[in-house]
Amino acid sequence: MEALLNRYRNLLQSVKTDFKRSHYQKINWSGRGICILGARGTGKSTLMLQYLKENLPLDKSLYLSLDDLYFKQNSLVELAERFYHLGGRNLLLDEVHKYEDWQTAVKNIYDFYPDLKLIISGSSILELQKSQADLSRRLVYFELPELSFREYLSLKLKINLEIYSFDTLLNDHQKITYQIQELIPNLMLEFESYKKTGAYPFFLEGERDYTSKINQLINVIIDYDLPEGKDISTSTQAKLKKLLYLLSTSVPFSPNITKLAEKTETTRPRLLEMLHMLEVSKLIKNLRSSSKGISMMNKPDKIYLSNTNLIYALALENQNQGNIRETFFYNQLENSGASLTTAKNGDFLIDNKFEFEIGGKNKNFNQIANIPDSFVAADEMLHGIGNKIPLYLFGFLY
Repeated sequence: MEALLNRYRNLLQSVKTDFKRSHYQKINWSGRGICILGARGTGKSTLMLQYLKENLPLDKSLYLSLDDLYFKQNSLVELAERFYHLGGRNLLLDEVHKYEDWQTAVKNIYDFYPDLKLIISGSSILELQKSQADLSRRLVYFELPELSFREYLSLKLKINLEIYSFDTLLNDHQKITYQIQELIPNLMLEFESYKKTGAYPFFLEGERDYTSKINQLINVIIDYDLPEGKDISTSTQAKLKKLLYLLSTSVPFSPNITKLAEKTETTRPRLLEMLHMLEVSKLIKNLRSSSKGISMMNKPDKIYLSNTNLIYALALENQNQGNIRETFFYNQLENSGASLTTAKNGDFLIDNKFEFEIGGKNKNFNQIANIPDSFVAADEMLHGIGNKIPLYLFGFLY
C-alpha cells in the first residue's frame, strides 16, 4: 500500500490546476458517490486529480488506477478497508472497469463505510453504463465530453474566455464576435486547427503524432473497451472500423441501412446493433426525429462521427466540408446540453424550437425561409448579421 501512496503523491505533484474543464463546475462534488463517464482521452483522470489536489486533505485521500498490476493479485475491498482504518475518507478509483467484478467491489465499499467519499471513473463507457441499474442508488453519474472550441483556445493560449448561453449567442452574436476577435486576432486559423486537432487535451503533446493517437484511441475502444462490455468477435471489430471509415467520408445524408450493411458485409439488424455500439462508445452520434425513441433497432435519420478530429484522422484526403461543419455544430450543441433532432426543412432542430441550416459563408435562407426561429450557422465567416451566425461561435457554449 505504501508503494501505491507514493505513486499517487508523485502523480499529484505533476497535475496542473490553472485550467479546468467547464464541466468541472457541473459536477456535484459534495456527493458521497460520484461516477464520471466520458470517452477516452477527454481528461477524466486529470479532473479527478485536480479536485483532490485543491479540495481534499491529502493525508485522508487516495487516488488509484485499477489497471495497476497490484490489483491482479490484491483485493480492492481489502485495500479500501486498510485505507479506511488508517484514517482515509476519500477514495478515488480510476479505470475502475479494469478490476474484475468491479460493480460488486464498489457496492461493498460504499455500503461498508458510510462516511467514505467514493469517486470513480473509467474509459469503457458501455461497461460503466451497464452498472447504472445496480449502482444508481449509490452513485450520481456525470459525463465529460470532448473539448469545446472555447476550451481548446483557453488551454492552448492560456487565456480566460467567457462561456455564452445559447440564447445569448442568438441575440448578441455580433457584439460577441468583436469581443472574441480582440482577444484572438487569428481566430479563423485557430478554428481550422481545432477542427483537425483540438477535441482532446492531448493536442498539447504535439500535432505531429495527433492523428496516430486518434487512430490508437479508436483501436483501443473497439478492440479492448467494447469487448469488456459486450461479447463481440474480431470480425465484428473489423466491420466496426470499416463502418467508421465509410461514415467519415460521407456527405450528411439519411442513411440507407440496407446498402450500408452490404458495404460492411453484415445484415441490417446487425448493422443497427453496430451503430448502437459505436454510439454508446462515443465514436458516433445518431440524429433522430423528435417522434422516434432512442432504440437500438430504430434507424437513425443521420449519422455523424462524434467530432471533427475523427473525420480528419480517418478520411485523410476524402473529407466532406458539409459533414465537418454539421459534425462540429452537432458536437458542440449536444455537449452543451441542448437537444438536437432532425428538422423539417433545415439540418437541425434545437430544443424543439430553433431550426438551423449549416453551411459556408454564402449559405442563404432558401431552405428555411419564412420559418419562425430559423437561423443559418455559417462557416468561413468572422462576423454574422441578423439570423446568420458564424459557425465557430457555437464552440463557446461550454
